[in-house]
Amino acid sequence: MAEENIGSIEPDFSLKGKLAIITGASMGIGREIARAYAAAGAEIIVTARTESKLIELKQDVEKDGGKCHFLVNDITNISQIEDLADFIREKLSEEGKDLVLVNNAGFGFTKPVLEVTQEDFDLITSTHLRGTFFCCQKIGEIMLEQGYGKIINLGSTWGYTTDAKKAPYCMAKAGIAHMSRAISTEWAPNGIRINTLAPTGTVTEFTQKTWESMPERAKGILSRIKLGRFAYPSDHLGAAIFLASSASDFITGQTIYVDGGFTAAG
Repeated sequence: MAEENIGSIEPDFSLKGKLAIITGASMGIGREIARAYAAAGAEIIVTARTESKLIELKQDVEKDGGKCHFLVNDITNISQIEDLADFIREKLSEEGKDLVLVNNAGFGFTKPVLEVTQEDFDLITSTHLRGTFFCCQKIGEIMLEQGYGKIINLGSTWGYTTDAKKAPYCMAKAGIAHMSRAISTEWAPNGIRINTLAPTGTVTEFTQKTWESMPERAKGILSRIKLGRFAYPSDHLGAAIFLASSASDFITGQTIYVDGGFTAAG
């Protein structure tokens, strides 16, 4: 277990000595969190469904001097989450380290309520809710054995605010934030900290295509971000490193909004 830095006036933001797992790391926010964690000193395990993108990420991290492992993995399949937990145990058997888990895997979704299908609904819940929960459960079990760990679940401003055509997505992201709070109360006595990182609209390959196809919607979202621009993945890295580091050891059960004033504006 990491030693708590009680009484120090020098917060430790280093991730040296940590093994960080980032799901959905093949692109977007997850990919940049993975690269930032490696740069901050963590050994990382990255997962996603597309092997070629994971290989590319591993090469980028190692080129910069980091240590990266990857596992092709689908978090909608609980047996594959169990495989991920076994993979983590294998790495820990080689060298004991504190664990950090970033549950980033997910996808955006915008559709009128009357057009949402059962298949849509099931995919949203199996990815955002069931997948996140069982990643917490299976990997959290290892943290409980160690007596320390950090879990960062990716939420969204849509977990707090609402808009037309966002009902299933709002539901899923609100569920992630409340689930994080609930688990935090159960596991805090065992040294596990769990928080939600909630971005606003962020420029990624996926969102750019979405906004280009719905320019009026993009304009409406931008009007609610009071700092006057969309976020970029790099905007979320400070909070992601903070929540993974010992500098945040007395923070659990919280949602950190990185949103340019979106939620404050209502």
